[in-house]
Order: sequence, then C-alpha cells, then structure tokens
Amino acid sequence: MRTQVVIIGGGPSGLLLSQLLHRKGIDTVVLERKTRQYVLGRIRAGILEVGFVDLMREARVGERMDNEGFIHDGTVIAFDNEDFHVDFKRHTGTTVMVYGQTEVTRDLYDAREAMEGKIVFNVDGVTIHGADSDAPHVTYFVDGVEHRIDCDYVAGCDGFHGVSRQTIPLSVRREYEKVYPFGWLGILSETPPVHEELIYSNSDRGFALCSMRNANLSRYYIQCSLSDSPDDWDDAGFWEELKRRIPEEHADNLITGPSIEKSIAPLRSFVTEPMRWGRLFLCGDAAHIVPPTGAKGLNTAASDIHYLYHGLLAKYQDGEAEGLDSYSGKALARVWKAERFSWATTNMLHRYPDQSEFDIKMQRADLEFLRDNDSAQKVFAENYVGLPY
Repeated sequence: MRTQVVIIGGGPSGLLLSQLLHRKGIDTVVLERKTRQYVLGRIRAGILEVGFVDLMREARVGERMDNEGFIHDGTVIAFDNEDFHVDFKRHTGTTVMVYGQTEVTRDLYDAREAMEGKIVFNVDGVTIHGADSDAPHVTYFVDGVEHRIDCDYVAGCDGFHGVSRQTIPLSVRREYEKVYPFGWLGILSETPPVHEELIYSNSDRGFALCSMRNANLSRYYIQCSLSDSPDDWDDAGFWEELKRRIPEEHADNLITGPSIEKSIAPLRSFVTEPMRWGRLFLCGDAAHIVPPTGAKGLNTAASDIHYLYHGLLAKYQDGEAEGLDSYSGKALARVWKAERFSWATTNMLHRYPDQSEFDIKMQRADLEFLRDNDSAQKVFAENYVGLPY
C-alpha cells in the first residue's frame, strides 16, 4: 500500500489532521491500536481555544460543536471562601468553547467515515522505517498479519506511550519533565453544573475544579494523593470533600448524584525536542504533556496540527518546504508558553506536600494580585483563550 501521509494514532489530533488534509486532496492512512469504541470511551478535556474551534470549522466538522457547545466568556477563581471573575471577552475579545473531547472525536470519526477516510483499527507492532530518508515506510500487524505502507511523511499522533517519539534516536532527542507530587480525582455525574462557568478553587485542603460537559453533565475534580485509588473514594465522600474546597455559596448550590465515571489522573509537564526528525513529525501528547490546570493539552495538539497541516499543504500544493522545515521551532515556541502557563497556574492553585508557610503566603499574593490587577487578568485571559498561532 502507498499513501502520502501515514498518521499514527486515531485520537482527535490524528483524525483532525487526516480530515483537513483529505479535504485538500492529500491522501492519508490513520493507524489506531484500539477500537473506535475504546477511543470514544476516554474521558478527556472539554475546553476548546478559538484556534481549535476554527480548525474544526475549516475541517467542516464544527456543526454539532456550534449547536451544542457552550461559549464561556470567562472563568471563576476562588480562595478563602470568596471568588472573582476573569472576563476573557473584555480582556481579549475572545471566548472559549466548552465541548467535550469525546464529542470532538465522535464528530471527526463520523466525518472520516462519511468521506471514506482510511482508518485501520486494532493495529499492533507499529514500526517507522527510514524516517530520516527520502523514502519512509511504516509496518504494522493486524491479527498477526504484517502490513506495509510506503509514504512521503509520517505524523506521530500516538500519545506519550506511542512508538513515534521513541523512533527519534536518543542522540537527537532531548526530554524535559516535571512530575507533580499529587493527582486529580475526577468524577462525571449526570447533574447540572454548579455554576455557568468553570470554578478553579484554591483551599487549605487542596485544589478543586468545577467543570461541565453540558447542561446536565458535570465534571468535578479534587486534588488527591498519588497513592489514592478511585476505590478509596465513594461518591458521598467525594461530594463532601468537594464542598469543603469551594466557597460556601457554591457548595450550597451544588447538586450531587451518582458518579458515572471516576478516575485519578497524575499531573506532569513534559516536552521533547525536536518535534521533527527527517520525515517524521510529532504532534500532541507524543511530543508534550501539560498538567490539565490550564486547559492546554488538546489545544496544544491543535496548534501542532495547524502548523503541520499548513506545512504539508505548502509542500504539496506549491513545492515550498519552509513550513515543514520550521515546524518544530514554531510548534515548540508555542508549546513552551503553554507549559509555562499551566505550570504557573498549577503552582498558584495547588497545595504541595512540602509547602512552607512562606510558600503559602506567596501563593496567596499571586491570587490577590490576579484578583486586584487588571493587567494581570489580561495576561491570564490571553493565555487561557490561547495565544495566536
């Protein structure tokens, strides 16, 4: 088999790249190691920057998002039993969209199916060959049978544990990582959100986040120990702890109910450099991880897709290689800014095991400065809604 671009990974970034390229007449094959149902079962982020929203519309998969998503003009930050509002629309003229990653992925799968896009599920043993040559190819197994695809380029959208990053030799690749000493315990419940916007709350008991997927589906998180298991927390215990960590006015309005999903996510910051090696390009979690505090994970993947899509388009349509040659530098410049914002926001809102009284005073000073300073809120808003591509 031959195609122009092999895309490893059938999550939202790989599917979005495939859809964008297909609409421009560029052939792709997507390789996914799980089933469609498994991929759609992953519970992930729900905040979309304007750049991501625009890419979905360009790919002609934004109709349901525009009809069912929620526009948020700002967010709420709480500490000391009080809260304040950061107005994105006033500070930046821009908003964010609340629309779950599961729904994004479902829309993309439906679009690829409608266009008869080639997706191979349940692949195993994916290996990238000749990435640093002019004739790369990819081999993989399905049901024990080996297959080969010759291609022009390979897009590695296969996540942190995928094969793509590992294909780049250690002599070329450099990795940067910070692992945080806590996790997030999250539940999904079929209850109305406690507030019309997200609430990020700092408390002496640890961080809490009140989020949502739609008018009757809420997502809540509390900071927890890395040694905790979801089984350690029954629903009643979770709700009581959440109430202790958010201002009383919100706790009094909180509608509780059975959880339909419960999980713990560790937090880490991670970046690999470079994001290109020969004809292999890394995108999304294959190249970088951010803690979820700044809502940047899916959105940094989208900016990678933007740069790679336009680079491939220029190469195939005009024979121009500059977009591909500058891909890694452009993507990393934006990634590191997103890493900084996520790291700083995580530090401002969480309690650390070894935090001193001085550290807590500094944390409070950060929160008070953000509350009282219009310029600080503008900077926060600019980063949250997404820096320009």
